[in-house]
Amino acid sequence: MSIVFLVSVLVFLIAIAAIKPSLKGTIAVIAVILHSFMSTWLAVKSMGGNNYSEILYGGLIFGDIAVRLDPLSAWFVLLTNFTAITGILYGNRYLARYNNSSSDLSVHYAAYIINHAALTGIYFIQNSLAFLCSWELMALSAFMLVIFEHGRMDTLKAGINYLIQSHISIVLLTLGFIWVYTKTGSLDFNAIRAYGFAGGKGANLLLFMTFFTGFGIKAGFVPFHTWLPYAHPAAPSHVSGVMSGVIIKTGIYGILRVILLMPDNKLAIGYIILAVSVLSGLYGVLLAIVQHNLKRLLAYHSIENIGIIGIGIGVGTIGSGLNNPYLTFTGYAGALLHILNHSLFKSLLFYTAGSVYQALHTLSIDRMGGLIKKMPKTAALFLLASLAICGLPPLNGFVSEFLIYSGLFSTVVHDQTPVTMVLTIVGLSLIGGLAILCFTKAFGIVFQGSERKSSPVPVQEVSEAELFPKYLIALVIVLIGLFPQIFIRLLQKPVSSFITVPFTTEYSGLITLMQNISLTAWVFLVIVVLITVARKVFQNKTKSTQATWGCAYKTNSPKLQYTATSFVRPYVKIIKPILFIKKSDAEITQIIPEKIYSESHFYDKIENTLVDWPTRNLRGFLGKFKFLQNGSVQFYVLYGVVFIGICIAIPLIINGLIYLTDILKQL
Repeated sequence: MSIVFLVSVLVFLIAIAAIKPSLKGTIAVIAVILHSFMSTWLAVKSMGGNNYSEILYGGLIFGDIAVRLDPLSAWFVLLTNFTAITGILYGNRYLARYNNSSSDLSVHYAAYIINHAALTGIYFIQNSLAFLCSWELMALSAFMLVIFEHGRMDTLKAGINYLIQSHISIVLLTLGFIWVYTKTGSLDFNAIRAYGFAGGKGANLLLFMTFFTGFGIKAGFVPFHTWLPYAHPAAPSHVSGVMSGVIIKTGIYGILRVILLMPDNKLAIGYIILAVSVLSGLYGVLLAIVQHNLKRLLAYHSIENIGIIGIGIGVGTIGSGLNNPYLTFTGYAGALLHILNHSLFKSLLFYTAGSVYQALHTLSIDRMGGLIKKMPKTAALFLLASLAICGLPPLNGFVSEFLIYSGLFSTVVHDQTPVTMVLTIVGLSLIGGLAILCFTKAFGIVFQGSERKSSPVPVQEVSEAELFPKYLIALVIVLIGLFPQIFIRLLQKPVSSFITVPFTTEYSGLITLMQNISLTAWVFLVIVVLITVARKVFQNKTKSTQATWGCAYKTNSPKLQYTATSFVRPYVKIIKPILFIKKSDAEITQIIPEKIYSESHFYDKIENTLVDWPTRNLRGFLGKFKFLQNGSVQFYVLYGVVFIGICIAIPLIINGLIYLTDILKQL
């Protein structure tokens, strides 16, 4: 199967390069769907209990390459394939509006196919060296996807930032695997378990922290998140959806895989993950609320949702440490379901944001408004995804967060680590409430109200072909909300890998609880439908329209509406200490003032401290040596001569010192 998959990838890459530009997207769509079908077939069998296993010959370098698919990997394969398919279907229509060259399209679609293959490889491969190769391939192909608009300097900066931090992640993962290999002599993932039994608890915890940091950079945990708010806005919207939906989830997969292989320190690992995750969730949503750029706002919500997923993982790991099967199941099941949920509503949000961007040619929220009248279907899809990401019933985000809440409250009831869990409940509640504030602002200002700035071309709804992948995502979002018990049953196999004690009665009770939630969701839906029908039937048929009260202003100006900044002004005053604010405005100097402009930009203090400040200082230090690059050929020849002289002199000096040391010893 692996050989067939690789040959198929190569065939499609050659076809992408050779075929005419108008068909490149079609070939990419066929390739992604075919490759998804191949891996989905194996994943479905694995979810049913028939795990896939294969040993490939990797020669003297790799040794035997273990290719295995268990239910945990299968879950990630399934959600990755769905998002990859919707991404390429949407991206094919999205890129049709660009006038890029044929070579740009070839590179982009080839990178998309390679990225999908690399993602699949990450979930299949359990040989550390081959895994790192697949991880590197994923990072490089994602970099090529991000810099599609490489003519823009900010896009290149964002891509390079992502590439550098991705390779910091790779270095840390390499160190972790080398550590295991030097102790066990094996490249197989099972060597991590063998090392866990042989090493002490302190060494195991240090090894886990090495892996957690490496995978955490890719996932976007705070403070390793600084690449994420740059890469998402710079990439095309279908790439942003795939990056947020599935690429950052490879970090979560890596953390789960390491936890599964670590035999000790479950409580300590759980508390570490829980603390980092609560911080990530709160910090991500706090920064999201103040953003003016729509895709940057969504990028910070990816950090927030990674925090929610991490809370679930932390709760599940603590449950393993306490031998509490209910806590373990609800934590891990909530995390795994939220991984799927986030891939759905976040990709839908990025796809709708891309449609808005192509309609208005701006991502500034303050320049939008009134789009619900011109793009009603896009507005409805954005609203659906917004409600889902806020965790409101009866949609999918509520189900996964309810599972995590259920586990947290069970520990409080049974008096197991109540203080920690109560603080986590408070943190998770704050995350949900602040998310509602953020998306109230985003939807209200982007889609409601009046148009703030006229567009150079008429704004209209996107085509049905572009809406089709969004409808698919919306359908699954609603299905999870209305039939949660089905997806909980699907999660039984992946989660059972983490549970070491019998879990029968509690599981039956949880399924019953999910069925009650499903029934409640259906009742709510029926009530909404009945109210809507009754309103249509009994409302007064004669309609009268009046001008909105303008607060004593006779002129109805769009400038009187809330802006993104004014909407959250009271909130900004509260969280000002954690923000780095740049404000530019002009003073009023006349009785009848001229037009003035005021802009405020909010930056991440962690980003400024960990990335911007060191970069500025390094650039300033290197700038002191600019005189060396003076354009003179004679000086460059001199540099070469000096370098050769140094290379000759250093060994002579070292040998001389050794000779002098020997003489002194004889004396």
